[in-house]
Amino acid sequence: MRRAIFPGTFDPFTIGHYSVVTRTLTFMDEVIIGIGINENKNTYFPIEKRVDMIQKFYKNEPRIKVMSYDCLTVDFAQQVGARFIVRGIRTVKDFEYEETIADINRKLTGIETILLFTEPELTCVSSTTVRELLSYDKDISMFIPKGMEI
Repeated sequence: MRRAIFPGTFDPFTIGHYSVVTRTLTFMDEVIIGIGINENKNTYFPIEKRVDMIQKFYKNEPRIKVMSYDCLTVDFAQQVGARFIVRGIRTVKDFEYEETIADINRKLTGIETILLFTEPELTCVSSTTVRELLSYDKDISMFIPKGMEI
């Protein structure tokens, strides 16, 4: 079984995240969306709400699981038996950061990281900007997957 984790804060889960998951399912048997607990980040939604929103959205997709974790991402991958970490990247800056982490993770555990480039029309979408729009009571429906309940 080819199992990958797709780690992130997902605060909230955007159409960019949805694109990465959809594309990952074309070459993986299972994707675990791993919602990392990061005390240094100011989140909009509590962790339980984020897990619940994403689980409900994917309730009819048995190849996707949603879990939270409070450890190094590579340790989480080992705990769930994933041999791959999938990351979406929008910019050169994202690439440079992810390349460094991927190298360290591979040296520590042998777990490979697969980088998927964001589709051009989605490069402007980030959870940070969507959170800001939420804080000003703006409509975010064009930035989250159709059918996702916030």
